[in-house]
Amino acid sequence: MRSAVTVEDVRRIARRRLPRPVFDTLEGGAGDEVSLRANESAFARIEFRPRPLTDVTTRDLSTVVFGERLSSPILLAPTGASRIAHSAAELAVAGAAARTDTVYMQSTVAAFPLEQVARAAPGRLWFQLYLPRTRDETAALLGRIEMAGYRALSVTIDTPVFGNRERDARSRLLSRTPWHPQTLAHGLARPAWAMDFVRGNLGPRRPGGRSRFTLTQTRQSIMTSSFSVTWEDLDHVRGLWKGPLMVKGLLRGDECGRLADAGVDGVIVSNHGGRQLDGVPATVDVLPEVVAAAAGRLVVFVDGGFRRGADVAKALCLGASGVFVGRPYLYGLAAGGEDGVVRVVELLRSELDRTMALLGAATVADLEAGLVTGARAPRAPAQGG
Repeated sequence: MRSAVTVEDVRRIARRRLPRPVFDTLEGGAGDEVSLRANESAFARIEFRPRPLTDVTTRDLSTVVFGERLSSPILLAPTGASRIAHSAAELAVAGAAARTDTVYMQSTVAAFPLEQVARAAPGRLWFQLYLPRTRDETAALLGRIEMAGYRALSVTIDTPVFGNRERDARSRLLSRTPWHPQTLAHGLARPAWAMDFVRGNLGPRRPGGRSRFTLTQTRQSIMTSSFSVTWEDLDHVRGLWKGPLMVKGLLRGDECGRLADAGVDGVIVSNHGGRQLDGVPATVDVLPEVVAAAAGRLVVFVDGGFRRGADVAKALCLGASGVFVGRPYLYGLAAGGEDGVVRVVELLRSELDRTMALLGAATVADLEAGLVTGARAPRAPAQGG
């Protein structure tokens, strides 16, 4: 892992370690994967305009979000696939977040109970919420999240149904039992992954640990669930949750005013990594519109397609307060467990630091719109929006 000098290097290591269907589950998107590709390619249209003659002898990557100072604006996104990348799953990611002094937002779809993750890595943990079926279940879950010490909550709003993820449908990995002949064949081809999967995911339950887990159970639980969220649901959550509240999955600016009026504190511009509705725009293309519409009333984050520290710098110049990365740390998790996740964060931070120096930005606050060109202009809000 120490030989990896880019996220792409880490990705190659992960690809060699994982069976092809498992790697495709981490890597794939919905439909024709147009939005998946657009998330990455959109950064190439945005060019830097460095400002020289600035003292950048030292740089400070820290930033303040929701009143707390973070060591950098690079945050770890919620992902539901960490369990098939490595048996330590969320425990390893949370541990890496603690070691690198950044935020990890744990997914509702997790291999380990949220309380166990919180105990394993106390620190800046946030929680991503898929809305339970009933109000009573919602209240109970939010009570657990608060008691465990999670500091902020994000409600995902772009998953009323499961996206059309055709790589998974073709491989059928997630619809088979672990003992299906083809699943066993994939495991034998990647023995290190297979041993980790069997030891960590199919062994006896440990006291206070995660439940016995199978790929089939996970696939069925997700595909048969509906996570539709309404304005009334959001009002209900806001009434129960005392800390910072965000919504994740926003791709338009004309709802920002109503979100702020509803007591929402922040938004995450996201297309779910291209894994939900194919054909939506790249998130960095929507970012300027949302930032303009938020008008300082909402903290704006973004995810989707970030593979370089330079990509992070571009988003910060366009007004993002922080950038969530998902697939990059999953590559690190698959390649080297907790140490692999740490390595990915280190690589992205190192690239961000170097980019800031070359741009003439000594602090994150110095990254502003005048340092980039080629970004899409904000759209005018819809009438009545």
